[in-house]
Amino acid sequence: MDPLGARSQFVEVQTLSTWERQPDPEREEMEKEYNVSQQAFLSPFPYREDINRKIVLYNGDVALLNCTAIVNTSNETLTDKNPISESIHTYAGPELRDEMLKLKGCRTGEAKMTKGFNLAARFIIHTVGPKYKTKYRTAAENSLYNCYRNVMQLAKEQAMASVAVCVVSTTKRGYPLEDATHIAFSKTRTCVASNICVVNIVFCVSQPTYRKLLPLYYPRSEEEERASLTLIPADIGNSEGEPVVPERQIRIAEKPGCLEVDSEGETLDSDLGQVGTHAFARMEGDVDKQRKLILQGQLSDATMQKQHQRNYNRWLCRARAEDLSDIAALKALYQTGVDMCGRTVMVVVGRNIPVTLIDMEKALLYFIHVMDHITVKEYVMVYFHTLTGEHNHLDSAFLKKLYEIVDTKFKNNLRAFYFVHPSFRSKVSTWFFATFSVSGMKQKIHHVETLQQLFTCILPEQIDIPPFVLEYNAQSTFVGLFKGPNCL
Repeated sequence: MDPLGARSQFVEVQTLSTWERQPDPEREEMEKEYNVSQQAFLSPFPYREDINRKIVLYNGDVALLNCTAIVNTSNETLTDKNPISESIHTYAGPELRDEMLKLKGCRTGEAKMTKGFNLAARFIIHTVGPKYKTKYRTAAENSLYNCYRNVMQLAKEQAMASVAVCVVSTTKRGYPLEDATHIAFSKTRTCVASNICVVNIVFCVSQPTYRKLLPLYYPRSEEEERASLTLIPADIGNSEGEPVVPERQIRIAEKPGCLEVDSEGETLDSDLGQVGTHAFARMEGDVDKQRKLILQGQLSDATMQKQHQRNYNRWLCRARAEDLSDIAALKALYQTGVDMCGRTVMVVVGRNIPVTLIDMEKALLYFIHVMDHITVKEYVMVYFHTLTGEHNHLDSAFLKKLYEIVDTKFKNNLRAFYFVHPSFRSKVSTWFFATFSVSGMKQKIHHVETLQQLFTCILPEQIDIPPFVLEYNAQSTFVGLFKGPNCL
């Protein structure tokens, strides 16, 4: 309602039904037709109720939504006249057009942001979708992927609570609707699943294609997940949703020219064409000589730092190239909101790390992959030690190796490490590790006995806490009320 009592034309995002609660008449029929016993069940987009609560499917005008930001699709000069853009300009007022002139255009796949002016939304994110031609399909896919990636990146940088996404690939640009929908859903799903995204995403669409394909990427039950599995395209991209061209992939072999045991069918010519990871392939010079100088302490600090950076870059390249979806599925490391000082909060759930069952080197790669872009700015980490067992405890040798590998920005920009629900043993181990294994960490570690103490540094709405942690904290608080000097 506006001050005069008239009903506002703008729509509050909080009043819209989330995807989890939206009924679908075709849902039961789809589930009945699927025979669970005859299909393998390993979906790349598993059912997650917490993710579905962040998704809204809205059939209406994106310009009328009251959210943190809305997405506007335009052309390279930001002067495109399509129904979405014209509606946004109508409600935003002439100030928007003047502001867009200052942007000096926008390249295909990029995203730029302006104020919302007279809109209910605070910001407008402008992006340019690709023109589709069958001959250049791969280029169009990558450009459209970049549109959604850059939109989500801007939303993350501004810590936005909600973003309304319109149809970026307009009819005027000629992009096949169904193909474009797959890219939109797969990219946004990877952003939400990795917790580098906003609280709510509203898809402002009218075509039935979106409702038809949304269950493939955001299933509302395990049955719907299994039913959708056979309908997911084979070329969904890598773990980040980015399109992958098999012909452009390069296989890296440790020893070029040596046939592997399980590659008897491959020819010698194909094996010789592979690139190795030895010193010559990396153009590093005499590695043995460098190692000897390191042992003798004769390398300068600048040379040591350069070599460390080179080593970290190799780990980062591996992390970006390797399939780490099995580690990501553990939900042991994710980003939430910000602390009282506006610094990014990263969460580690100790109970979700089956140390004895997973490949710890892949876990290290996943950590580097997720944290690399986070650590360019100041950040804090929250480690939930709640209900961890012996099989969840990270070995001190692994932690020391991780600390030695990561880039200096990891260490310099880490401002606090909150150790939640620590045990006596974990406190002792942490003290020894921070005192004798690494330098500069001891002052940053804070043991937190209850969530109430944590909330003095990070607001409850800014951190996604696992349900079992909340239950444990509630039980501990309840028991603590009856413990005291006068109790038996």
